[in-house]
Amino acid sequence: MSQRRLFVTTALPYANGNFHIGHIMEYIQADIWVRFQRMQGHAVNFVGADDAHGAPIMIAAEKAGKTPQQFVADIAASRTPYLDGFHIKFDNWSSTDSPENHQLARLIYLDLKKAGLVESKTIEQFFDPEKNMFLPDRYIKGQCPKCGAKDQYGDNCEVCGAVYAPTDLINPYSALSGAVPVLKSSEHFFFRLSDPRCVEFLQAWTQDGKLQPEVANKVKEWFSVRTNADGTTSEGLGDWDISRDAPYFGIEIPDAPGKYFYVWLDAPVGYLASLKNLLDRRGEDYDAYMADPRLQQYHFIGKDIVTFHTLFWPAMLHFSGRKTPDNIFVHGFLTVNNGEKMSKSRGTGLDPLKYLSLGMNPEWLRYYLAAKLNARNEDIDFNADDFMARVNSDLIGKYVNIASRSAGFITKRFAGRLGEEDPQAHLLYKLASSALNEVKDFYESREFAKATRTIMNLADQVNQYVDQKAPWLIAKDVARDAELHMVCTTAIGLFKDLTVLLAPILPRLAAQVSDWLGVDVQKWDSALVKLPAGHVIKPYTHLLQRVDVKQLDALFEPPAEAAPAQAAIESIAPGGGKNSTPTVGAGASFLPPEGADSALGRPGGERNLAPTVDAGASFLPPEGADSALGRPGGEDIAPTINIDDFAKIDLRIAKIVNCEAVEGSTKLLRMTLDAGEGKLRNVFSGIASAYKPEDLIGKHTVLVANLAPRKMKFGISEGMVLAASHADEKAQPGIYVLEPLPGAMPGMRIH
Repeated sequence: MSQRRLFVTTALPYANGNFHIGHIMEYIQADIWVRFQRMQGHAVNFVGADDAHGAPIMIAAEKAGKTPQQFVADIAASRTPYLDGFHIKFDNWSSTDSPENHQLARLIYLDLKKAGLVESKTIEQFFDPEKNMFLPDRYIKGQCPKCGAKDQYGDNCEVCGAVYAPTDLINPYSALSGAVPVLKSSEHFFFRLSDPRCVEFLQAWTQDGKLQPEVANKVKEWFSVRTNADGTTSEGLGDWDISRDAPYFGIEIPDAPGKYFYVWLDAPVGYLASLKNLLDRRGEDYDAYMADPRLQQYHFIGKDIVTFHTLFWPAMLHFSGRKTPDNIFVHGFLTVNNGEKMSKSRGTGLDPLKYLSLGMNPEWLRYYLAAKLNARNEDIDFNADDFMARVNSDLIGKYVNIASRSAGFITKRFAGRLGEEDPQAHLLYKLASSALNEVKDFYESREFAKATRTIMNLADQVNQYVDQKAPWLIAKDVARDAELHMVCTTAIGLFKDLTVLLAPILPRLAAQVSDWLGVDVQKWDSALVKLPAGHVIKPYTHLLQRVDVKQLDALFEPPAEAAPAQAAIESIAPGGGKNSTPTVGAGASFLPPEGADSALGRPGGERNLAPTVDAGASFLPPEGADSALGRPGGEDIAPTINIDDFAKIDLRIAKIVNCEAVEGSTKLLRMTLDAGEGKLRNVFSGIASAYKPEDLIGKHTVLVANLAPRKMKFGISEGMVLAASHADEKAQPGIYVLEPLPGAMPGMRIH
């Protein structure tokens, strides 16, 4: 097979924040594929870049007191720990603000204009009267004109995938100020995607195997119907606005002073610019490289940017006289713990740097994601229990187990020299050869989950061989040393083959095995080469540790900083103090508005209309609480908040079904609460000095239900019980748990 020439990219992350786990998943997927290609001996240029332009960057930089260039540079400097940490090996990482991108974007624009596919139109564009600026599409929100989904951005709907102009939105508003935007006239430049030439080209290009079948089918829908600004529909594709007015951080359009390329044009050119930057530094000819007919161009992207990469990008390349992608590989999203949406405040986010800081092996994550990924654009789920079980079972219990049970005998009994392999294991060798071909096809087609299953099936067979031969028993009889030597040599040889198969996923471990065995297992052909008798290997050292449940617990532990609900609580607490039980003015009462629904059909059901307490219910602190005027509770009233701040806190009636002292603590009581959710909550409260546990059992109280869980020394606290106390505990001791009057039921919400 002749050497392939591959140009591979991943989607460009916007340079306004750190990488999240979705970025890392995409980069790992692409990195595995690239490493596999390199193991085949193919020439690959794997590049990435930051998407650095746009009004959002300009606005963020201004808030940070930096120039946009410095802001982007600081973001770029933070990328290395992520990429190096997870063994993601790009050949180059650049920026869309690079000189190469400025040059190429202008050339492509001029070529498109020469082809008659750029035209200017005077349009009405949304203008924020409070911010005194034209609004970028992503700073305008409203209802999708096609499906009616609310809070959609001004360029495309994330619910139905429709593409439209910002002026098509229903009930638009400024995401910067909340103001209703006004329309102002401005000259803009458009790429004529509706031109019959573009339509004809794209209808063929998107349906000729360059896209996954499900993606191609989705794209086909976009050729038939589109929504116009007046609400009518038309056949065919719409033109794409590629310009923005100053002030704007971007690339100035060469023949239009004061006008800048919108990211639709200059961002994807960043793929080419990063490659050009790399080749220029190597002294290679970029134009000759791109003109090579053997070159294959591949993009790995998420399903949220399919429209852009399957319509605008290939058309822009084709009609500017440039090579179009050979394939665009689309993946789904990553969810956590059975499809739960990621949330840092709830501890359900998966922070890549936190993962690394906890000493968790990056190759655990690489393997786990590989075991989930396939060639389709399906969502995959990170489940903590499944992660630990799969890594410990597959990588430790199956794969590493083969080496750990065989290598010691080679060192101790045979001076580190391998012997002859077992001729009776020919069926096992045949299975390994078959697996090599299957896994090769699976890697090529990005069916990584099938690859890992095939590899682990082979590992199972090798472990069965070792179990049957039982070298630890053979070793007891020195007369059977030849047999021991043969069995252990066979196991080590097959372990080498397994490592070759896993090398694209586990590059660091493969490098360790290469050093231990004295053979490069990061070349695919190494799996076909038998280690000769007499080959010397180094003493075996442990290759991989097991996942520790404590690491997983810490990984998903909510961050130390206050969650939004906690922040709101602290803003309400007199003096803004960060108390474990917020202080409430002794004269405070919690009254829902008149007519509030008191139905009990969905107690605690936050995703439905939340039931509220009966209008006659009131919540008064017990008698004895301080109600002195002037400084109620011994503290000044906290700064004024608005209703939106208060609405962030979900206060619910909860029944204390059990209460007990906490061993090792003199302050805490552990309460088991029923908040009408169909499950019980565990809450720790610092009220042991005021209450005996048995006195609280059966009572009702007020629970902060949406407070982020907090991991404590004694367990996880899943909320907060409200209590009142005087600011000066010495002058007026006492803690008073809030208790509703009779009639309040678990799950009722306090408004």
